[in-house]
Amino acid sequence: MNEQRPFFDDDYGGRYILVEPGFFTMGDASGNRTEQPPHEVQITEPFFCGERPVTQLHWATIMGDNPSRFQEGWAAGLRPVEQVSWHDVELFLSRLNATDSNNERLGMKGEWRLPTESEWEFLARAGTKSRWSFGDRDGELNEYGWHAGNSGASTREVGQKKANPWGFLDLHGQVSEWCQDSWSVNYNRHTNSQLAFEDVKATRRVHRGGSWFTESDSTRCSARGSASMEFRSDGIGFRLVWQPME
Repeated sequence: MNEQRPFFDDDYGGRYILVEPGFFTMGDASGNRTEQPPHEVQITEPFFCGERPVTQLHWATIMGDNPSRFQEGWAAGLRPVEQVSWHDVELFLSRLNATDSNNERLGMKGEWRLPTESEWEFLARAGTKSRWSFGDRDGELNEYGWHAGNSGASTREVGQKKANPWGFLDLHGQVSEWCQDSWSVNYNRHTNSQLAFEDVKATRRVHRGGSWFTESDSTRCSARGSASMEFRSDGIGFRLVWQPME
C-alpha cells in the first residue's frame, strides 16, 4: 500500500513527490561487483522527485523537438523521452530552469536537476531492503515494470504499472535513467553523502533502473549502468528532481 506524501503537479502532466531525509544501505553484497561494498548513506536534504520519467511531450514542449525512437501511436507523447545524452539533459535542465525560476510550489522556489545516484536508489527502495521494492523474486516484476520479458520490444506509456511504496512509477525497467554522478567501477571512493560522486577525469555518467530491452537483473534497486556523456540510446531517459531553495 503506497504512502501518501506531499506532492505538486506541473504543467506537463507530471507529479513530483516529496522524499524526506533518512538512512539506507546503498549497494548489494551479493550483487554485481559494481554494487559493492554496501555502505550506509544519509539523505539530509528533502527533495521532490518525478513520479514517472520525463515524457516526450514534456521534452518537446521545452526543447522544440523530439529525438525519441518510439513515436508511433496517438499516445506517443506519454511515452518516456529517450535517445537523449547526459549533455542533452543538461541543456533541457538549463532551459527548464530559465523558464521556471520565478514559479513557486508549495510556497517555495526551487531548481530542477537530475537525481544523484544515492537519491535514486533511496527512493527506488522506498524503505525496503529487498532486491526490488516489491521483494527478492522477479515473479512480480511484470506488475511493476516494462522489461525484455513483457515490453514487446518498445517503451510504453508511463504510469501503467504499480507504484512502489512511496508512489513512484516506472523505476524497474521502461527506460534507464540518467543520474548526476560520474561513473566509478565500485563504491570504494564513495562516501555516505547524498551528494553526487564527481570525478573530473570521468567521461561516463551513471544511469539506473534497467530498460525495456534488459533482463530482470538489471532492473533491481541496486543495479547500476554507465554510458558516455555523449551517448544516446532508445533505452535511456531521465527523471526530474525539484530541489527547494529555501
